Amino acid sequence: MKTLIIGGSGFVGSHLTPFLAGKGFDVTIMARRPERGPRFPAEVNTLAADATKPGDWQADVPKYDLLINLAGVSVFKRWDDAYKKLLRETRILTTRNLVDAIPDKRERKITLINTSGAGYYGFTGDEELAEDAPPGSDFLSRLARDWEAEALRAKEKDVRVIITRFGIILGKGGGALAQMTLPFRFFAGGPLGHGKQWIPWMHVEDLCRAELFLIEHDHINGPVNFTAPEPVRNVELSKAIGKALNRPAFMPAPSFMIKLVLGEFGSVILEGQRAIPKVLQDNGFSFKYPSIQEALRDLL
Repeated sequence: MKTLIIGGSGFVGSHLTPFLAGKGFDVTIMARRPERGPRFPAEVNTLAADATKPGDWQADVPKYDLLINLAGVSVFKRWDDAYKKLLRETRILTTRNLVDAIPDKRERKITLINTSGAGYYGFTGDEELAEDAPPGSDFLSRLARDWEAEALRAKEKDVRVIITRFGIILGKGGGALAQMTLPFRFFAGGPLGHGKQWIPWMHVEDLCRAELFLIEHDHINGPVNFTAPEPVRNVELSKAIGKALNRPAFMPAPSFMIKLVLGEFGSVILEGQRAIPKVLQDNGFSFKYPSIQEALRDLL
């Protein structure tokens, strides 16, 4: 299957690209500077382009059977007005240009798997959030809603559209886990704020397996939560990281300090979502790492 992965040199793409290539997919990654990204198997093709801008790259889009859009700068940084603009542009414009490049009439059927986030649901306390839960009203919720709306325009072109709402993806080689474990390595780890907030998470190996599962089960479309079946509270996550690293986990980071350092994003990580993967489970997907203890034993 001819596959184009936009943002394929990022953290998730660095795992998903070799996984799909190893399964026999004909994979091309698109990034602004793919030569600066990870080394991929020789059979992986690269395309250097900035998807936030229309360009020659759009002429290649109809050649692919599968489009996977992972583009977007990381949310794990301090949010000021300039960075919030960058968060929107790298998601909204990329998706808009990608969908615009899909012709109304074509020879091949196309599947679009577009990334979104569990932040779509906003802050709802202890409520379990399946894919049919309504969106929230904060910045991240509005961003996810608008991002998904751009992707869903492809349905008008008879494209199968899947929206993968990522929780925090845990894996080796960077991503959120590298930032989360750093304080523990200096014996300063602990919960964030009150620690009662729910953390939706997923092992990156399960993410890759779930992507393949969706590709192979062509009756599935629409939103799919990419989260483990056992979300954890932040205090439980901190204890699990401490245990895996043989470090204490009793140094809480005060809420005011988190907001001072991270700006508006600080409020997001102090709230969280209790998202559950109902669509994956209802369709028979089996998680290799359903619990945070199993995931961290593998990763740490």
